[in-house]
Amino acid sequence: MTPFRIMAATLAVAATLGSTGTACAEEFTVGVQIPLTGAMARSGTGMAEGIQTAVELFNKGNARHKIKLITVDDESNPAKAVAAVEKLTSQGVVALVGGFGSNIIGPASDAANKQNLVYMTAGGVDNGLTQRGYKTFFRINNTQGYERAVTQLFEEQGVKSVSIVHSTKEATADLAKDMQKALAPKGIKVVLHPFDPAITDFKPIINKIKLQDKPEVILMSAYENDYVGIIRAAKVLKPEIKAMVGVWSLATSKMWKDFPDLMPNITGTSLLPSPVDYKQPEGKLFAETYKKLFNKDVDYLAQFGYVKAQLLFEAIARAADNGSLKKGGLADELRKTNKETLIGRVQFDVNGDNLNFRHRMGQHQDGKIVIVSPKAEATGPIVWPGLPW
Repeated sequence: MTPFRIMAATLAVAATLGSTGTACAEEFTVGVQIPLTGAMARSGTGMAEGIQTAVELFNKGNARHKIKLITVDDESNPAKAVAAVEKLTSQGVVALVGGFGSNIIGPASDAANKQNLVYMTAGGVDNGLTQRGYKTFFRINNTQGYERAVTQLFEEQGVKSVSIVHSTKEATADLAKDMQKALAPKGIKVVLHPFDPAITDFKPIINKIKLQDKPEVILMSAYENDYVGIIRAAKVLKPEIKAMVGVWSLATSKMWKDFPDLMPNITGTSLLPSPVDYKQPEGKLFAETYKKLFNKDVDYLAQFGYVKAQLLFEAIARAADNGSLKKGGLADELRKTNKETLIGRVQFDVNGDNLNFRHRMGQHQDGKIVIVSPKAEATGPIVWPGLPW
């Protein structure tokens, strides 16, 4: 079976399991618009698995309410994401969860807002997403959390110069510019190198960095396929740097599995080490359930998927109980969220942004992901200098 068919079969089986329960349980249908194929498929699949784990646990633990999922693959395409939202809306979903990539989440959540449907995500950090005045948009992570994590790593390692290679897409460009603003006052020299998302040969950019910038670190503000191209180019040209650092969807077990020759000593944002070792009961139950469903260990993308879906499902149940769900009260109920979750405490501001989001940095080391920053929360020492060659 193809990965997409395996995922579709898994979701269908688990959704059926979720619909069983007590005879009096009320079932609510939630739409999932997410990339299971295309450029963002690794991230989308991880998120989707976390969402399905949330369904499994919610349905087992809630006798009054059950969640059923309808999932549409947006194929990592903005237009198809809008079509997915429209299709899900026509099928009577009470809310939407999913999406990855701000350029995809933006138009998808526009379409959801026109239908007054709540849209919950952990895959879009573009600053503009929470500046549209929408009452229906919510996210559990944001650019500021990534910026703080990378900045702290650089401060801890005494970095003095950084070249930032970034896609011109909204979220990646925003992060690059925010990083420049954050690092410059700290005496860290920063040079930006924007690239068109369509390019695949990064050797000219890396060569320019090697000959002109001569930085200590290359920071990548990009997506999965971009990381691969950038690291491959650097591995050929071998600039005299101490580290290559990235952000979302880089420090994951899936990236090591797919590109073991490129990942050694690469550092990226990660809330979890891999393999993960949860201490709290909820985390252990999540990891055990995930393992049972998908026969693999949790990574932070699955955790993001779980948390955003968990918060949405709980708000749906509360709104159903107080009679506001069918009156458009789900968004108001979500804004009452104040909960300690597997990614820390989540509270939403008036724009649907999580007020408390913070990230960590993980490094690929011999097939594992070690949390290396902040130092107080590290699960092992960082390899520095550390490069894949």
